[in-house]
Amino acid sequence: MMINAHILVVEDDAELQRLLSHRLKHSGWKVSLAKCGQEADAILAARSIDLIILDIMLPGEDGLSICRRVRNMSTVPILILSAKGDDVDRVVGLEIGADDYMSKPFNPRELEARIRAMLRRSQMAASNKITRSELLQFSHFTLKVRKRELIRDDGVQIHLTPAEFELLRVFCERPGMALSREQLLDLTHGRNNNSADRSVDILVSRLRRKVEQHMASGEKLIQTIRSGGYEFIVTVHEARQEDLAV
Repeated sequence: MMINAHILVVEDDAELQRLLSHRLKHSGWKVSLAKCGQEADAILAARSIDLIILDIMLPGEDGLSICRRVRNMSTVPILILSAKGDDVDRVVGLEIGADDYMSKPFNPRELEARIRAMLRRSQMAASNKITRSELLQFSHFTLKVRKRELIRDDGVQIHLTPAEFELLRVFCERPGMALSREQLLDLTHGRNNNSADRSVDILVSRLRRKVEQHMASGEKLIQTIRSGGYEFIVTVHEARQEDLAV
């Protein structure tokens, strides 16, 4: 499941807004609230949203229209939550781009289960877009995957242990993706060495110390996710094909 996912709830019922916000936050997700399409647009423009819970009956623009607009410009998962539970509305909602549909009243545990499933599918889709290249460039560095080297722009090699290199490779291939300690252990094959979650924290700390001292003042490499895990927050570029001979 995506760590610390940010969910936008578009619902004009203040009491239901409050209940959904409390329940979702209790499950570890961040929540933004909107009462109408205009407020939802402002939030989507200002923040990175991982999933939208969208009511159909809203003041002004209805939820189906909002769903259609959002889907035309984004692949963010959308769950329609509505008192209109007939099959026609369900089919229309799914046909215009919603990923799931639940009728009110709903079982909160079922809602949470569906959200988790949608986030898992979304993250799996994102993982298919993992950056894989022999040369990965970020900040003032080039990561040479085959040679297992980290080279500064001026040609100086930053010496990393095998475990540190593997962790950096995993991060560089998944920039901007929140990764739990368990995921990092699996992706770096740490579990084969009977590693504990704490070993990830130690490796991240060492990697930060070795790399950030060569970065611009105030520039950060890895962000700690409050609910547990890390995110590589610098932009990563694949090298051009002609650079592979470097």
